[in-house]
Amino acid sequence: MNDNAKFLQIQDVVKDFGGYKAVNHVNLDIAKGEIFALLGSSGCGKTTLLRMLAGFETPTSGRIVLNGVDLAGMPPYERPLNMMFQSYALFPHLTVWDNIAFGLRRDGLPAEQVAARVEAMLKLVQLGRYAKRKPHQLSGGQQQRVALARSLAKQPQMLLLDEPLAALDKKLREETQIELVNIIEQVGVTCVMVTHDQEEAMTMATRIAVMSEGRFVQVGAPKAIYETPATRFVADFIGNVNLMEGTLAVDEPDHVVVECADCRHYVGHGITGTAGMPVAMALRPEKIHLSPSEPAGEFNKARGTVQELSYFGSFTVYRIKLGSGLLMAVSQANTARHREHDFTWGDTVWAQWTDATQVVLTQ
Repeated sequence: MNDNAKFLQIQDVVKDFGGYKAVNHVNLDIAKGEIFALLGSSGCGKTTLLRMLAGFETPTSGRIVLNGVDLAGMPPYERPLNMMFQSYALFPHLTVWDNIAFGLRRDGLPAEQVAARVEAMLKLVQLGRYAKRKPHQLSGGQQQRVALARSLAKQPQMLLLDEPLAALDKKLREETQIELVNIIEQVGVTCVMVTHDQEEAMTMATRIAVMSEGRFVQVGAPKAIYETPATRFVADFIGNVNLMEGTLAVDEPDHVVVECADCRHYVGHGITGTAGMPVAMALRPEKIHLSPSEPAGEFNKARGTVQELSYFGSFTVYRIKLGSGLLMAVSQANTARHREHDFTWGDTVWAQWTDATQVVLTQ
């Protein structure tokens, strides 16, 4: 019996293109039923890894094992998985019904089984009344659901999604993210998706691997990666962050003090570093509070001038120029129609934060 926690095993996989390692000794276990996101910028290796899972590329070395079966040498059409492309790749001359039925018919399933499976898929993606339409008669979101239904119709053990929502506009993409997750969870299929969109990965995935230069920089749940990034790269790549370079002044088991150009940071835990070592403080904009007067205490505060502000409706982003010239981003939720302190360009303000909000980064 196979271990559900190791449903997909990627074991020391390398893909070398003439001396360039697009994927560089990657190891990963993915659990059965998980929605896993490979996240990174263009050229980081995420799509190459997905193509190796699908069988469109062959690993230079290493093994890929799905549900206990080594996929080495197995052509794409024999693998128990399906890949949904960014372009959806629907057949324009076929109806929605026939697009979903295409793979089932090619596999030689009896007509009644094909019909039953297609009807079940149409019901799942709520497109029953569009069954006789052609793809060009559908919206982008509807086409995306047809592509998903076609991918799921053959009941694959694993679903691979390549930038699944890239073709949709922002509002539709946000709506479809939740819809897509609900459908995938309802079916119970294991899913690996590739995206460069952090919000998409955070919204859809149970776990994320942040990739850079062919390697995994950090693997974890969305909240863990956002709140406790392991490196400067991850902190900067996921969401918005203020990175303040400094020196470790005090390192005790229950706290550290970091000296930066504009302030002294007090963090409520130790890091087992050495005094004098260079570190960076990662501080998310929404965890900072602005006030017109200087807060009490000597730590976790900085004085600056409002250089820029952007109003986004539910929140406002301020850019505060600190004494060193560093611009600190501060995001304030607009919970009331009229804020007690409505800061504007040129105002002198104090930024403050608690000792549990920063992350000390040593690499």
